[in-house]
Amino acid sequence: MAVAELYMQYNRVWIPDPEEVWKSAEIAKDYKVGDQVLRLLLEDGTELDYPVDPESLPPLRNPDILVGENDLTALSYLHEPAVLHNLRIRFAESKLIYTYSGIILVAMNPYKQLPIYGDAIIHAYSGQNMGDMDPHIFAVAEEAYKQMARNNRNQSIIVSGESGAGKTVSARYAMRYFATVSKSNSNAHVEDKVLASNPITEAVGNAKTTRNDNSSRFGKYTEISFDERNQIIGANMRTYLLEKSRVVFQSENERNYHIFYQLCASAQQSEFKHLKLGSAEEFNYTRMGGNTVIEGVDDRADMVQTQKTFTLLGFKKDFQMDVFKILAAILHLGNVQVTTVGNERSSVSEDDSHLKVFCELLGLEISKVAQWLCNRKIVTSSETVVKPMTRPQAINARDALAKKIYAHLFHFIVERINQALHFSGKQHTFIGVLDIYGFETFDVNSFEQFCINYANEKLQQQFNLHVFKLEQEEYMKEDIPWTLIDFYDNQPVIDLIEAKMGILELLDEECLLPHGTDENWLQKLYNNFINKNSLFEKPRMSNSSFIIQHFADKVEYQCEGFLEKNRDTVYDMLVEILRASKFHLCATFFQESPAPSSPFGAMITVKSAKQVIKPNTKHFRTTVGNKFRSSLYLLMETLNATTPHYVRCIKPNDEKMPFEFDSKRIVQQLRACGVLETIHISAQSYPSRWTYLEFYSRYGILMTQQELSLSDKKEVCKVVLHRLIQDSNQYQFGRTKIFFRAGQVAYLEKLRLDKLRQDCIVIQKHVRGWLQRKKFLRERQAALTIQQYFRGQQTVRKAITATALKEAWAAIVLQKHCRGYLVRNLYQLIRVATITIQAHTRGFLARRRYRKLLQEHKAVILQKYARAWLARRRFQNIRRFVLNIQLTYRVQRLQKKLEDQSKENHGLVEKLTSLAALRVGDLEKVQKLEAELEKAATHRHSYEEKGRKYRDTVEERLSKLQKHNAELELQRERAEQKLQEKSEELKEKMDKLTRQLFDDVQKEEQQRLLLEKSFELKIQAYEKQIESLREEIKSLKDERSQLHHQLEEGRATSDSLKGEVAQLSKQAKTISEFEKEIELLQAQKIDVEKLVQSQKREMRERMSEVTKQLLESYDIEDVKSRFSVEDLEHLNEDGELWFAYEGLKKATRVLESHFQSQKDCYEKEIEGLNFKVVHLSQEINHLQKLFREETDINESIRHEVTRLTSENMMIPDFKQQISELERQKHDLESRLKEQAEKIEGKLEEPFSHLNRVREEEGMQGKALEAQSQVHPEGKERPMGKSQESQEAIKFPKKQPEAEEEVESILQQEASRLSLENRDLEEELDMKDRMIRKLQDQVKTLTKMIEKANNVHLPSGSKEYLGMLEYKKEDEAKLIQNLILDLKPRGVVVNMIPGLPAHILFMCVRYADSLNDANMLKSLMNSAINGIKHVVKEHFEDLEMLSFWLSNTCHFLNCLKQYSGEEEFMKYNSPQQNKNCLNNFDLTEYRQILSDVAIRIYHQFIIVMENNLQPIIVPGMLEYESLQGISGLKPTGFRKRSSSIDDTDAYTMTSILQQLSYFYSTMCQNGLDPEIVRQAVKQLFYLIGAVTLNSLLLRKDMCSCRKGMQIRCNISFLEEWLKDKNLQNSLAKETLEPLSQAAWLLQVKKTTDSDAKEISQCCTSLSAVQIIKILNSYTPIDDFEKRVNPSFVRKVQALLNNRGDSSQLMLDTKYLFQVTFPFTASPHALEMTQIPSSFKLGFLRRL
Repeated sequence: MAVAELYMQYNRVWIPDPEEVWKSAEIAKDYKVGDQVLRLLLEDGTELDYPVDPESLPPLRNPDILVGENDLTALSYLHEPAVLHNLRIRFAESKLIYTYSGIILVAMNPYKQLPIYGDAIIHAYSGQNMGDMDPHIFAVAEEAYKQMARNNRNQSIIVSGESGAGKTVSARYAMRYFATVSKSNSNAHVEDKVLASNPITEAVGNAKTTRNDNSSRFGKYTEISFDERNQIIGANMRTYLLEKSRVVFQSENERNYHIFYQLCASAQQSEFKHLKLGSAEEFNYTRMGGNTVIEGVDDRADMVQTQKTFTLLGFKKDFQMDVFKILAAILHLGNVQVTTVGNERSSVSEDDSHLKVFCELLGLEISKVAQWLCNRKIVTSSETVVKPMTRPQAINARDALAKKIYAHLFHFIVERINQALHFSGKQHTFIGVLDIYGFETFDVNSFEQFCINYANEKLQQQFNLHVFKLEQEEYMKEDIPWTLIDFYDNQPVIDLIEAKMGILELLDEECLLPHGTDENWLQKLYNNFINKNSLFEKPRMSNSSFIIQHFADKVEYQCEGFLEKNRDTVYDMLVEILRASKFHLCATFFQESPAPSSPFGAMITVKSAKQVIKPNTKHFRTTVGNKFRSSLYLLMETLNATTPHYVRCIKPNDEKMPFEFDSKRIVQQLRACGVLETIHISAQSYPSRWTYLEFYSRYGILMTQQELSLSDKKEVCKVVLHRLIQDSNQYQFGRTKIFFRAGQVAYLEKLRLDKLRQDCIVIQKHVRGWLQRKKFLRERQAALTIQQYFRGQQTVRKAITATALKEAWAAIVLQKHCRGYLVRNLYQLIRVATITIQAHTRGFLARRRYRKLLQEHKAVILQKYARAWLARRRFQNIRRFVLNIQLTYRVQRLQKKLEDQSKENHGLVEKLTSLAALRVGDLEKVQKLEAELEKAATHRHSYEEKGRKYRDTVEERLSKLQKHNAELELQRERAEQKLQEKSEELKEKMDKLTRQLFDDVQKEEQQRLLLEKSFELKIQAYEKQIESLREEIKSLKDERSQLHHQLEEGRATSDSLKGEVAQLSKQAKTISEFEKEIELLQAQKIDVEKLVQSQKREMRERMSEVTKQLLESYDIEDVKSRFSVEDLEHLNEDGELWFAYEGLKKATRVLESHFQSQKDCYEKEIEGLNFKVVHLSQEINHLQKLFREETDINESIRHEVTRLTSENMMIPDFKQQISELERQKHDLESRLKEQAEKIEGKLEEPFSHLNRVREEEGMQGKALEAQSQVHPEGKERPMGKSQESQEAIKFPKKQPEAEEEVESILQQEASRLSLENRDLEEELDMKDRMIRKLQDQVKTLTKMIEKANNVHLPSGSKEYLGMLEYKKEDEAKLIQNLILDLKPRGVVVNMIPGLPAHILFMCVRYADSLNDANMLKSLMNSAINGIKHVVKEHFEDLEMLSFWLSNTCHFLNCLKQYSGEEEFMKYNSPQQNKNCLNNFDLTEYRQILSDVAIRIYHQFIIVMENNLQPIIVPGMLEYESLQGISGLKPTGFRKRSSSIDDTDAYTMTSILQQLSYFYSTMCQNGLDPEIVRQAVKQLFYLIGAVTLNSLLLRKDMCSCRKGMQIRCNISFLEEWLKDKNLQNSLAKETLEPLSQAAWLLQVKKTTDSDAKEISQCCTSLSAVQIIKILNSYTPIDDFEKRVNPSFVRKVQALLNNRGDSSQLMLDTKYLFQVTFPFTASPHALEMTQIPSSFKLGFLRRL
């Protein structure tokens, strides 16, 4: 659309104004192209014909809905008046001091302390994207920090502005932000040192001026260094252009540097008395300005702070005192009096007190100082001349010396600060903060202003290039054609100043001339630049000044003093005197080649007054301007290598009035600081930028149904824009955004507003029509009703007469009598019938009642006998059940003994392997001998001639071999004896194991098959041995044929061997006899196993009967009615009892299979050992037969026979072992009987009380006797079978192979029995657990019956004492398994809450019962340290922290409950009171445990808060929980292009799910409900605080619709509390500030009554927060109105009487005080079970 079309009636424009710069006016008449004037209506109601030019129409004003934006570039119309008005609205009305202008942060000085810089604000901005929060210096710092961390690129923050605009404070806050968010974990406190450098540099470099009480008189670039973890490791500071002239001269109402006044204010302190100082009014250098005091500043307190910061940076007292001595010397030097002597001479008295102090402090000679202050030395090529100086010259020399000393001191302090902030590591990245003077123009501008404006020209050029670059990058990223933007380039001004033959070079050239003057230099400027350079002008009325056209404004400079300030000279003799100073620091300042005090060195050069020809003069030719230009070049080089961020500080008024807006001063600064240049560059292209989603959401109302039907929203936006805006040049479509030219968004807003207005008219039309119709129908119905009653009344009056009334009355009387007669007749008939029916019915009911009573009487008699029979049967079953329990307990003890025996068996196996190794060595020796014999036999025929000799040698060798063999045989006998002894020991131990035999075997068929297979294998082995013997006989016969000379001996040997073979064949025949014996043993074993199975079946049946009777004996509904929910859960906490029992049986089968596999392994090992023994014997026989010595063979046979006979002697021992087994079995049965009687006595009273049948005690005794007669019958069967096994074993076994077979069988039986005993032990454990559970149920039932009947059961004797016995050396294992290695996941589900705590306390009770103080102290300390360690190791594990918080509280409650104190004992049962501690008071440990619990709770809260905090703002504020109520801002947000939106899409559901997870975790771990409520309260406080803080810092969220969203989300949280039954946790009250803030956004804010209502209702919000919300309120549509500033002032006046906090933000780190309530444990210690998963088998219950 054409621009002229926007100038329609009712639109508003800006016109110039001499007072306000710009003022607003409304167009009273549509503008048409060609009109010369524009009819306007001013705000005061006057009309104005404003002359216009078609090419330059007045700038249009933005709609009110677009005013107050966070970013100036988001305005639809971008020009100077729009920027000024937006700043006025934000600053003067909304009290917002920060505003974005593209990449610039505009900071207005409020001249008032604001609560927006606390740590809470820092944490709120940390991690946020720049466009998400309100503009702030912290947002710029966060953006720089984020880009540095993300891109590993150095950053710079450039803070500029004129004096008093707040540059120093802004730079300080930026550095404080970096120090807070990047704290390191080291103890060096580098961040504190970096911040501590600010007070020192401000003390020595800041001063009071007419514009600012704390004006920085130097430029500063602070480089903050970071490591790879983005933590501060150090810093470095560079300074620029210190204002040295302030040391010796101050204008009216100004002061010298702060450090001088701080020193004078502390002069009376003892440590400063040697400086001989007084008040500031006594010194010339501090009293020139007239006023030495700043209102509200305490110089003495500031001095203390300065000393503290010196100390923090590591500067010792001696160093500080040296600095103060130099400062004091400067003050005394200023008071040195110079007197006039004649016309051209002056003098200084050596008796001057200040001169004496000056020389004393600096270690100088008074005479020399007094002489050369009034004289100077001139050196020529031929002579040296001393020339006296006039008084003004001497005073100038004195002041130049003072400036020189102070400049050296300033740079020295900066250098020492840099050394203190120096770091040893490698710098990864850095962020530089540049605090530099802004563009300055005064009435009188000199050399300082020239340098400052020159620096600002360079910075402005760098800024323009950077803005241009960002614009180009944005266009390229969005694929939009880039068109060259015309913007101001200030390179010509820079060339004018710094180019060759420019102003600075001409100045340096004039300074080199001996007689150069300011006038000569100015004349050179006139000659070179007038009429040649348009940027340089000569004033019309002055010949001592010149004008330069800077980028901001024209500035007129006075040339007076330029040369002197550029030279900055001090006379040589004074320098020589100071160089010879006895004060080391002063002498260091004036060395020939002083070390540079900063990266750019000092900016002052020592020169003589007259140029002298010297060989080395380069150092003295360096001027201040030259140095400044070099340092500025390095600064620009650094800035260009970093990513810059700009902060422009604006001074709103010169009177320092808070929130006063001076339009003239602000426009002047906006033009000077580059803000308007940014606006100009943005306005040249497409300033308004919207994402497609934002455009679709905002302007969906302008779309047609056909356009909305398209699925692609991007395509819909394009179609709509083509239809609404015909000129396609007014917008561009990017990849993610739509770019609009200036004014187009305002046009779209106008179309949207017109559409909404039309829609509202249609809605109003229909609503008003409906209301009128409804009103008409209501009035019509009322009229009809009135007419109806009126007409009826008239009809009645016409119809009624006297005759009609009489007739009507007579008819009524007749009707009365007739109706009475009829009714009486009917009544009599009904009465007779009713009486008859009642008589028959009552008879029938009486007869039925009699029959029922008779049946009930008979049923009671039957029930009496049936219940008596059931009670007797139940008692018998319980008695049998108890006997089985005792039996399983004995089996468990036997199992422990079997384990000990198995360990000994392993030792014997190791010994056998060692013997086998010895035998292998012997075999090797025998093999060597055999080889020699074979070699001799092969060579026998070749040496027949030497046969005799050879035969002799062979016989000798044979004799030797025989002797050696005899020795081997002796060794073998010894080894066999040892083996026999070990085997006897093994057999004795195995006999002990067999005595503990228990007849519970299930797999008899498998064992029988294994035995048969083993016997078959043995028989096959015997046959193989016989065949091997036969083969050996044949080999002997062959050898006999070869040895003719030994024929006789060979025959004898063969005969003897035949006899042995016959004997072996006889032994083989006896194998069948052994097989018969084994079959008998197996038959006996089968009978025993059948007996065991029958007993197991009886045991299971008894258990099932007992459980059924326990459950059937009670009325289930009656019991449930007496139970609470907790009692029912405790009664059957693991599900159905019999499902648990089936699971136990399955586990038993798994264990049986496992033990069966172990049994097979043991059998294989025994068979291997037997094979090794047989192999040894065969090798010995083979060796003897090789040597064919009959004696050796006979000896070996004899040894074998003796060995076998000795083994046969052990058979009677087997008989004794079996008889011992029978005896032990009798003992076990007797013990079982005694245990049954004891348990019967224990269970007698509870069951008798439950069944209410005390009269049946005699019947129970009879049942006990009948039960005792059952077991002897079962005893006789195993006894008889054992006797049969004894008779079977009596058969003599003389054969060695059979003996080995019997031994292996016994070993197999022993291993099998040990495995079966383990199975029985596992089954015993399972049954024991079930018994304990039944006992708990019985106990619970008895308690409930006691409560119901108010009957107190006498406490019987308990089986356990509630203690756990442990050994002192097991303490470490206890802590390791119970605390350090315990994993809560999967364990807490199936155990009582706080079980580890109860176990620990039972161990504490044990140590207390022993009265062992050391043991108790060691256990408590170990437990507490273990809890601390596991919490420290898992400090971020929510479940672990919750688990140990619960157990710590339970442990603390146990210590209180059983402490013996009355206040805790009143909740105990009598038995629990018996379990109290007797010997020790653990109050001290209770306090320690309470502290540990508090630490765990705080860490637990921190972990939950860390998990919850990232989702609070997205879920509570940003997520639109109410569909159709969108809080989208009506203007296009221009996010910072460098910021990346990485926020997850969290919703309100995410918050509720996280809260539910926290709640379920706490409940699962058994946390006390009161602690759960406190934790939930803390979490809700965090939600409310974080949401409210974000709301206060986000102006775009302060709208009526967002208030509705917040109220809806709060209702979700309240529903969650109600669902979890946490209404009484006070969590809802913590959301009250947020709820009131949401209400404040929705409530009407117009009248006085509204203000009063707000002040009365918002009691949970502070006055600062209420005013902040009101000022930040942002309308979403034109139908809403902004809050009037007058209304805000009314509310503020009503809130002034409040005494609440002035803090804006809520403290999100605040923790409510936690209390741990005492809750007595209902669990009895004596009933506590230890799960096997805890691995605490070494603990024993007492």
